[in-house]
Amino acid sequence: MKKILLTIVLSAVATMSFASEGWLTDFAEAQKLSKEKNLPIVIDFTGSDWCGWCIKLDKEVFKKKEFKAWAKKNVILFMADFPSRKKISSKEKRQNSKLAKKYKVRGYPTILVIDAEGTVLGKTGYQAGGPKKYIKHLEKFIK
Repeated sequence: MKKILLTIVLSAVATMSFASEGWLTDFAEAQKLSKEKNLPIVIDFTGSDWCGWCIKLDKEVFKKKEFKAWAKKNVILFMADFPSRKKISSKEKRQNSKLAKKYKVRGYPTILVIDAEGTVLGKTGYQAGGPKKYIKHLEKFIK
């Protein structure tokens, strides 16, 4: 019983930490916000606890104040995580697997910029150079 409760709490905390960073984990919610705000969705297909390039991109770009400020005004952030050790709900696993299959994700990190209807505007991955350079790179897909 304690193990089950601990798993539920840890899963909730992990979900809340992404939400507090601006990353949604419910794709339907991301699409709804995208439509309401008329903003594209940036999807981060990641292996957040095992993929070296994913972790590097997160540290060098996504966690930086400059990127967070830009994202808050310009995009809806959605994370499709495929962790090794970290627990996510079976509902989230199914959702993320369906999205990876739909968008033909072959490796991590894969970053997609899509519109509210799901049309791909751009596809990329890790880019060196920090938040300013990455923002310029993503803006090519948005404009």
